[in-house]
Amino acid sequence: MLSTIEIRPDDLSGDDTRRLVAFHLAALVGTAPPESVHALDVDALRRPGITVWSAWIDDRIAGIAALRDLAADRGEIKSMRVGDGFRGTGVGRALLEHVVHSARERGMTGLWLETGITEDFAPAHRLYESAGFVDCGPFDGYLPDPHSRFMTLAL
Repeated sequence: MLSTIEIRPDDLSGDDTRRLVAFHLAALVGTAPPESVHALDVDALRRPGITVWSAWIDDRIAGIAALRDLAADRGEIKSMRVGDGFRGTGVGRALLEHVVHSARERGMTGLWLETGITEDFAPAHRLYESAGFVDCGPFDGYLPDPHSRFMTLAL
């Protein structure tokens, strides 16, 4: 049985978080052409308007997630990643619920996300669908892309 999942703001200065972001980016190579991979590296995740959280279990990083402000009332989920050793343990759901709750607290009325379409992304699709996300078109500068799935949630 896993211990409690602790979710905390992350400034991306820790080696564990930086490694998980790098792992996330490396895992996306080959899932789509480079122009269709929209994941952010550590420097991009540090830009103003992006908040990053990390999930920890027993002092081990279990996952990351970010919220990018699109406007005062809209946000985008970025960099959702659960470490391989923690998949299927509720970490992804805990992070998603945390991001949704944070968006509501900020007064946002909608969330969007872009994700991949290969079988590797099926668990993420199921998670987002179970939380009420529905398919939508491209948003905020994204273009139609056969390698991307766009989803939204009204808050």
